[in-house]
Amino acid sequence: MKKLLGLVFLMLILVSFTEFTSSKQQTTANSLEGTWELVNRYNYDQGNVTDTLLNVNGYRQIKIYSKGKVMWTRHSPDDPNEWFGYGSYTNTAEELEERLEYGSATMMAIQDTVQVFKFELHLYKDSFSQISLDENGIPESSENYKRID
Repeated sequence: MKKLLGLVFLMLILVSFTEFTSSKQQTTANSLEGTWELVNRYNYDQGNVTDTLLNVNGYRQIKIYSKGKVMWTRHSPDDPNEWFGYGSYTNTAEELEERLEYGSATMMAIQDTVQVFKFELHLYKDSFSQISLDENGIPESSENYKRID
C-alpha cells in the first residue's frame, strides 16, 4: 500500500511539473515576430555613425511582423502625405528583405523603382536595426526599433 501511495504521489508531482513547464510561452529568441516602434535613425559616413535623428513633433513609425507578412505605418504631423505599406518579408540572422505588395500612393511611387527592400539586420530580443547599405556594402543609414509587444 505504501508503495502504491508513493507511486501515485510521484506521478502527481511529475504531471504537475510537466503541466507547469509546458504552460510557459515558447518563443524563439531574437525573432522579428511582433510589433516594433521606431526609436531613431542613424546616418553613416564610411561606416561610422555621424548623426542620430530622433523622432520629434509627434512623429511615429510602427512595424508589425507576423507569419511572413509585414505592415508598417508612419505618422508625421509635419508631412501631409500618407505613409503605409504591406507586404511579405524574410530574414536570416544577418539580412532582412521586405517586398511591398501595396501601400499609400507615396509609397507605391517609390515601389515603382524599388521592388525589394534589402537591409543588413542587427536583431536582439527587444530591439533591431535595419541598415541600408550602398553598392559597396558600406552602411548609409539605419532605422532602429524597439519591441512594443
